[in-house]
Amino acid sequence: MIPGHTAASRVAIAVVVLALISASPAAVQAQDAPIAPIALVAHRAIYDLSLDKTRGDSQITAVRGRIVYDFDGNSCDGYSLEFRQLSELESGEGKVSTSDLHSSTWEGADAKKYTFTSQNFVDQNLVDAVDGRAEHSPTATAVDLIKPAHKTLQLDPAVVFPTEHMVRAIAAGLGGKSILSFPVFDGSETGDKVFDTLTVVGHKIAPNARRHDDAAANEPRLANVARWPVTISYFNSDKSSGGGETTPDYAIGFELYQNGISRALSLDYNEFVVTGKLSSLEFKPVKPCH
Repeated sequence: MIPGHTAASRVAIAVVVLALISASPAAVQAQDAPIAPIALVAHRAIYDLSLDKTRGDSQITAVRGRIVYDFDGNSCDGYSLEFRQLSELESGEGKVSTSDLHSSTWEGADAKKYTFTSQNFVDQNLVDAVDGRAEHSPTATAVDLIKPAHKTLQLDPAVVFPTEHMVRAIAAGLGGKSILSFPVFDGSETGDKVFDTLTVVGHKIAPNARRHDDAAANEPRLANVARWPVTISYFNSDKSSGGGETTPDYAIGFELYQNGISRALSLDYNEFVVTGKLSSLEFKPVKPCH
């Protein structure tokens, strides 16, 4: 396996859960300042992946691939995400390895329940399969993991699921807050890891600033929607408890719209950085609450 594939799989899930998610008014009201309910749109986005740069003695010479992000749901039934990332990594000796990640997640609109399942194939061989569910209670976050092996976990009640993470980032942008820090559980990798996160939300981007040529450029439904530059660094909680400066396992950057759509992805795996250009964007019909 080419170094970085395991991280690539995890970042893919984070990116999905990352830039386009939603939450209930209750989740938003939990922030420091009162923010109006955040309404996110159901949509299907495609991002084309390519190598941006390498660092140190990285052997990666090229990256090709695509992320397909299909987000649906409403504030009554919760939100579902069908995600696929197909990545082809080429090394200096001309060796090519392919990673194909499929994942499905659902998060309750109140951010209290979360289900997750994923399969990751490397060179057409299944290397990871995860299936489970998690639920918040006042005293713990209970995880029932079915794959790769059955086990139950009792996590910190402060753990945040991916949807709530993104809602907090949007609420921070609306409220003028720039730094967020909390543990996140998304069910990726072996399904039992918690990552400490540091989220930095930049100043709001003016509608006519940062001109670009992707699928969001001339979309009238995004013309006047607020957006912010966001960077999220992920740290393995098992390694970040000691003193001193800790290097993140990886970091992701993107421009996040108030309605949950994102563009200009940057996936930083330390040894190399991959960019994701929004090549296709489809707004899906709104599903009314019943």
